[in-house]
Amino acid sequence: MNVEIWSLGKQNEPYIDDAITHYLQKVKPYANTELVILQTAKKTATSDAERTKLQEEEIILKKLQPHHYLVLLDERGKLLSSPQWAKEFQQMMNQGTKTLVILIGGAFGVTENVRKMAKQCWALSSLVFPHQLVRLIVAEQVYRTYSILNNSPYHHS
Repeated sequence: MNVEIWSLGKQNEPYIDDAITHYLQKVKPYANTELVILQTAKKTATSDAERTKLQEEEIILKKLQPHHYLVLLDERGKLLSSPQWAKEFQQMMNQGTKTLVILIGGAFGVTENVRKMAKQCWALSSLVFPHQLVRLIVAEQVYRTYSILNNSPYHHS
């Protein structure tokens, strides 16, 4: 199963990019995993939350394909432990999921249309984090998930 981490917003700071690359390299033996930054046009950036979410919806839905299994990350989603992430990944693999897309929504969240397209909605924490840090946390969690599934000593139960 391929894993794509989609995130709306600007490119990462170099130190964040280095850390994400570190984890994506570590997950390579287990799965093809990539970070995809979905950038909105600068001229369309706005403080109007609904307008921004609609613009981002257009970008997300244009990229979403039938073989994608979309998991939305949202602070109101289901809070899972690392072993539960591994269990969910295993179930997706058992069901023949070709590409898991983990979506980090925009600053204002996502539209109801995007939410409906998601097969699941997960929360990383009840805390709110900056997008760049969430990208890093997700990259690490994907590596941790595959470590659990492959009995690597990285995750200590």
